[in-house]
Amino acid sequence: MLKPAAAMEDSKLQEIHDFLITIAHQAGEKILAARPTTNTSDTKKNAVDLVTETDKAVETYISTALNTKYPDIKFIGEETYVPGQMNLTSSPTFIVDPIDGTTNFVHAHPYVSISLGLAINYTPYVGVVYAPFSGLLYSGIRGHGAWLTTTFPGRPNEEPSSREKLPLRQPSPLTGVGGAQLCVEWGSDRSGNDMKVKIDTFARLVRAKEEGGAMAHSLRSFGSAALNLCGVAASSLDAYWEAGCWAWDVCAGWCILIEAGGCVVGANPGEWEAGLETRRYFAIRADGDAKEGETVKGVAEGQEVMKVSKGQKAFIEEFWGFVEGKFEVGG
Repeated sequence: MLKPAAAMEDSKLQEIHDFLITIAHQAGEKILAARPTTNTSDTKKNAVDLVTETDKAVETYISTALNTKYPDIKFIGEETYVPGQMNLTSSPTFIVDPIDGTTNFVHAHPYVSISLGLAINYTPYVGVVYAPFSGLLYSGIRGHGAWLTTTFPGRPNEEPSSREKLPLRQPSPLTGVGGAQLCVEWGSDRSGNDMKVKIDTFARLVRAKEEGGAMAHSLRSFGSAALNLCGVAASSLDAYWEAGCWAWDVCAGWCILIEAGGCVVGANPGEWEAGLETRRYFAIRADGDAKEGETVKGVAEGQEVMKVSKGQKAFIEEFWGFVEGKFEVGG
């Protein structure tokens, strides 16, 4: 068994948190200055898995800044990742997506974010998610809460207009999938078993109860996993169900969500264990009626156990009952 890495002092985590915010603002200026189009983007594994020169330039800027200030902390980034070589260990590691929502970016849709996370012992400890077009900056430190800071796009040196603790309002009790606003994503894999699982499950979630459906209030698909998780943290979304995204998509948002009282389990029915590399995630907001928690197992060596409220547990199990099939992504 690998020996877990020693946790950082709170003061060090705060320092890293503040530096990540600075980096996020500076990277955001580069994104705001870019003018990508569908004609200037390239593809990775298929026609809907896009990358731009801005993605690459922003990641280079972020990795250089982080490696200069924190040379002993490892770095994993989407644009420099080599397939099959994630190499996440228990050591402190920055996990970064320079532009989460590249498809939105090339279509001039503003739902785009910079996702900067720090993981220790396979667990998110610091998260910063910045949406440069809206000026919304979400951040959190393990054990110290999560916040939404509203800034002025393109003017990072000005004082923020507001800073609010997450969730933004007292969450209502989790009453069931039928009354929920859910977030889902299509992803870039558009064939095979996993696509069928998504399509069949989406249909069942919105179908009328008389026909065996959940009759959910809505299904929303925004195109940025990091911002989706922040939406759950803010309690503007009740839950987010996803399969196929990566550690850099979820690390920062995961930290923020947990600090806002939410939880993350697996996307497949019965998967109480979820980790940064599992690629199957089901995120649930804080439960306004939480009185006592139930412990579920951690996923990786050195990771602490997680607690879910009775309301969260009931919501998770009800949702899993509507999942049609089982995702294969992530092994």
